[in-house]
Amino acid sequence: MSIENKTEKPDELIESIPREIAGHDSLAKVLAWAAKQPEGDTLKQVVSDVIVQDEYTHDAIVPWKDGLVIVYGIT
Repeated sequence: MSIENKTEKPDELIESIPREIAGHDSLAKVLAWAAKQPEGDTLKQVVSDVIVQDEYTHDAIVPWKDGLVIVYGIT
């Protein structure tokens, strides 16, 4: 995964994203990860939206720390 920082956020924060989301290959794993985040990094148990694309594919939108949002395409 290649990420280019086009924000004013610290590079260290942006560079931490691949490590944070490694292994998130199901909605259940995303929700479990979000629930384990330190207070203030995510809203506990909150995914702002899950969009059903088809029978097998969903997009999950997760507010994350420092105003970032992680959007997953999950099957």
